[in-house]
Amino acid sequence: MGSLFNTYLLLGVFLVCFMPYSRASFCKLRRKFYLNEVHKPGDVLLGGLFEVHFTSVFPELTFSSEGEEPRCKGFDTLRFRQAMTMAFAVDEINKNSNLLPNVTLGYTMYDNCGALVIGLSGALSLASGQEEQFPLQEKCLGTLPVLGIVGDSFSTFTIATANVLGLFRMPIVSYFATCSCLSDRQRFPSFFRTIPSDAFQVRAMIQILKHFDWTWVGLLISDDDYGFHAAQSFQSDLTQSGAGCLAYLQVLPWDGDPNELRKIVHLIKTSTARVLVTFVHESQMIPLMEEVVQQNVTGLQWIASEAWIAAAVLQTPRLMPYLGGTLGIAIRRGEMPGLREFLLQIRPDHSNNYENNMVRQYWEFIFQCRFPPPPAGWVEAGGALCTGEEDIENVETEFLDLSNLRAEYNVYKAVYALAYALDDMLQCTPGRGPFSGNSCTTLQTMEPWQLVHYLQTVNFTTSFGDQVSFDENGDALPIYDIMNWLWLPDGRTKVQNVGEVKRSASKGEELTLFEDKIFWSFGEPPRSVCSESCPPGTRMARKKGEPECCFDCIPCSEGKISNKTNSVECTSCPEDFASSPQRDHCVPKKIEFLSYHEPLGICLTSTSLLGTLICAVVLGIFIHHRSTPVVRANNSELSFLILMSLKLCFLCSLLFIGRPRLWTCQLRHAAFGISFVLCVSCILVKTMVVLAVFKASKPGGGASLKWFGAVQQRGTVLLLTCIQAAICVVWIVSASPLPHKNTQYHSDKIVYECVVGSTVGFAVLLGYIGLLAILSFLLAFLARNLPDNFNEAKLITFSMLIFCAVWVAFVPAYVNSPGKYADAVEVFAILASSFGLLVALFGPKCYIILLRPERNTKKAIMGRSVTLEK
Repeated sequence: MGSLFNTYLLLGVFLVCFMPYSRASFCKLRRKFYLNEVHKPGDVLLGGLFEVHFTSVFPELTFSSEGEEPRCKGFDTLRFRQAMTMAFAVDEINKNSNLLPNVTLGYTMYDNCGALVIGLSGALSLASGQEEQFPLQEKCLGTLPVLGIVGDSFSTFTIATANVLGLFRMPIVSYFATCSCLSDRQRFPSFFRTIPSDAFQVRAMIQILKHFDWTWVGLLISDDDYGFHAAQSFQSDLTQSGAGCLAYLQVLPWDGDPNELRKIVHLIKTSTARVLVTFVHESQMIPLMEEVVQQNVTGLQWIASEAWIAAAVLQTPRLMPYLGGTLGIAIRRGEMPGLREFLLQIRPDHSNNYENNMVRQYWEFIFQCRFPPPPAGWVEAGGALCTGEEDIENVETEFLDLSNLRAEYNVYKAVYALAYALDDMLQCTPGRGPFSGNSCTTLQTMEPWQLVHYLQTVNFTTSFGDQVSFDENGDALPIYDIMNWLWLPDGRTKVQNVGEVKRSASKGEELTLFEDKIFWSFGEPPRSVCSESCPPGTRMARKKGEPECCFDCIPCSEGKISNKTNSVECTSCPEDFASSPQRDHCVPKKIEFLSYHEPLGICLTSTSLLGTLICAVVLGIFIHHRSTPVVRANNSELSFLILMSLKLCFLCSLLFIGRPRLWTCQLRHAAFGISFVLCVSCILVKTMVVLAVFKASKPGGGASLKWFGAVQQRGTVLLLTCIQAAICVVWIVSASPLPHKNTQYHSDKIVYECVVGSTVGFAVLLGYIGLLAILSFLLAFLARNLPDNFNEAKLITFSMLIFCAVWVAFVPAYVNSPGKYADAVEVFAILASSFGLLVALFGPKCYIILLRPERNTKKAIMGRSVTLEK
């Protein structure tokens, strides 16, 4: 829409100007724009657009000669100083014999009066001139009104100007237009600027927000291109960087509508965001702050854009309780030696100087006088007549306060950029030029588009030490000062430099802050977050329907951790690690197995060794009393073999204690199975011998004893034991038990255990032992009432009853016991059954041998039989 409007505007100007005189030899302006101006003649003229007045009163504008001109109001001495800085730079260049020798620069500067239509009128006047009539030439040759323009100040004004003059490739170097949209080379092919783009200013602000961890901010923008493009860049960069979220976005009305301002300030007051970023103009801040004072909105941290960070009108004792501690981005400050002396020379009667209105208006404003007659369009009357001899040094004015030259420094660099480009163009060697046919241009034939080419490659260093060059988008090397509003105890205010942000080719974008110098109205940096940071050990869970900066902190679940602040998710610990109680780091899992060093392991080991010792003692007693009837009764060799197997049973339980290894896992069940089969098979054979002896004592039963001789007894025990050994070998070969790290029982423990490998193999091993035990029990039960004074079958019956009871109880206990407790249950079963067999089989015999030796005789043992015979 903007380009279409510009095209129609130019077409209209062309038709009004040229159509009535298309057959004449000259063109005459139908109407001349009235503009406040400063002019100085020269071989080459530079144009300037400045906001010397900040408001204007508009009649109905037409192109007719009878139309009333707009009237400018509100003289701004600081903006006039910016215009005079351009005059100073031109004067300094003309005195420099090394830059543009034999060429005198001149200028024509217009006042835009804070109005777009006046600013655009001035731009068109600079491009076409204000001659009442000029001859038409066939080849359109002749001296151009201006070769390049410095300005404008507002982004919106500059966009309009660059849109129109860009069609003719007229170079424009702005000192104050920051809209990032102006970096579009397709739309603005001849635009340059010495102030950084808002895109860089936005990134600088985001760096400040990140530095202080301000993640919840409000945004105020002006209702123009400057504000909208800044908001677009800010929202985009804020999202991409993950630096924070917008609590709200509000657009300040240009007309200062009180109702709209009241709503905006109420939103600011009620919001939880304590940091407020602003891209607004100084003129808009004044009514806004009036409403802020009215609603007494304190406790805000203001972040100011370059548009109002240096606004002296806001640095008042009335506003400092609200604006004290403001941080902001400011244009790079510079120094220009000789500027003060130049400004002191500005007076309306200076010989051979300014044929203009602006200097007269400046003089009248400073001294509150007037020159007769008042210039047309000037409405600020005042006081006595001006003589032109007044002494400016006797007046207290900020015009001569050169301690904070920022926009002026950009104007200075813009003029020098045009001058250096012009110097490079005029020093072109014929035949080596950049234009068609390697040609160059001359002072008489040069055109604006040719200067654009040289501006693109200009590179120089100012007297202040700053390098000036333009990138492919026409943007200068960006650098900003970071300013802070200090409220002094005596009520005065001070704007101090507390850092800088810049971009360099080697280090990229750098933020430097001197925090010890920053004045905080709260005494310390404020907190501005929607939700407090989630500490390590928790993760962020976004609140539904709210920005991503608003979240709840959810503790990590078991086995997961987050080791940094504001983790989006919890990460799982490695298999051998568990989460700490705080869920902020992984710790090695506790290793659990039935250890020799824990009380349970010590108890079981001691019991095992005690059982082994008792077996050894009993064996010693039996060996010592091997010739006694009690020992010799029912094959003492089997008794010795039972004692040896019980000793092995006690010792095999030690294989279940300690950290499982491959060899212990393979050996523990094999040793256990073979030891118990050896013991039970001996008991079985002993029971069978008892039955055979009793049967042999009956008439005709002697033949049965031949099947139970010593050789047959040993062979039976060996055969039964070998069957168990074969089961163990097949089990180990086919599906060997292996050590295993079990993490399923406990999330914070690793349980070392032996997996049986084959459940069938383990069941067959236990089943075989159980089969022999049950068989022994049944046979012993049948022989329990044999007519002997010392009936060993009763002892065997009782021992097998204990054995079977233990192992029947073992199975469910083993299955339901996790980890090391399964091993403990098995060890307990081994020890319990071993002690049951030891006590039941050998306890009564040891009692007779040691305590009742009188009963350890054949007569005593056979006593009952003798009695029956009598």
